[in-house]
Amino acid sequence: MLSEKEKFELITQISLDLNEVKDIDLLLDRILTNARKFFNADAGSIYLTEGDGLKFSYTQNNTLQKRLKRGRKLFFNTFTIPINNHSIAGFVAKNLKTVNIPDVYEMSSVVPYTFDSYFDKRAKYRTRSMLTVPMTNQRKDLLGVMQIINALDDEGNVTPFSPSDESLIGHFATTAALALARAQMTRNIILRMISMAELRDPKETGPHVNRVGAYAVEIYETWAATKGLPDEEIERKKDSLRMAAMLHDVGKVAISDLILKKADRLTPEEFAIMKSHTYLGARLFKNMQSDFEEVAAQVAVSHHE
Repeated sequence: MLSEKEKFELITQISLDLNEVKDIDLLLDRILTNARKFFNADAGSIYLTEGDGLKFSYTQNNTLQKRLKRGRKLFFNTFTIPINNHSIAGFVAKNLKTVNIPDVYEMSSVVPYTFDSYFDKRAKYRTRSMLTVPMTNQRKDLLGVMQIINALDDEGNVTPFSPSDESLIGHFATTAALALARAQMTRNIILRMISMAELRDPKETGPHVNRVGAYAVEIYETWAATKGLPDEEIERKKDSLRMAAMLHDVGKVAISDLILKKADRLTPEEFAIMKSHTYLGARLFKNMQSDFEEVAAQVAVSHHE
């Protein structure tokens, strides 16, 4: 386990690390990875605020991951829970209070929330200790809830989270929330650009571009691993790649509706114009000032190849 000095040094490094990540999905992965490393936890989850509820958005679990073949990833279903006192995450979100539970199966009957054991039974996993914290911005607006599960001692045995962990995770959650707010703003800007393209081409929807971004990252990670690229380089490049892939067809905003929405087969001349959306999209990023803009230009101009 980390010493107190090592924990404070790590939290400083984590702050710098999180500020480098721009894509929200990759940021959730980084937040949870760092939190679990910091508190030596086996598993964890992040819920993001969505309307009046909490959306289960990301999860990690070392024990379950080890059961999979090498290179395979955990799959999970997203769902939404209400922000109320009935669930642990809902209680934390509603009251903006950190909750530290030594064993979720032996909670006091006085507390208003309960633990849903459905996942444990289905996955054949045993959740014990749980530390749950609200993620808020500087105005105390709720952005989400982070749970880290099953603290481990040096021998790998599950232990309760210590009282000192409660204050430390508060600092960590504040740093993570600031990075999350910035990533959400970046994602919203990208989605607005996509919405602009969607007005021209109804097939260019938010779910479609999210899938393209996810596929691009998965393909890149597999390719990079076979090439033996350093983990640091893979992490850095897939951040820019995911956002760039979401904007692959942004050049279609410059194509005439007569061609873009034509129901019949395009003539050779019309098809040549349609293909121009690749370099027209790349031109949007011609004054490159960041790695993201460079990757976005490359993706736009060559995504059909």
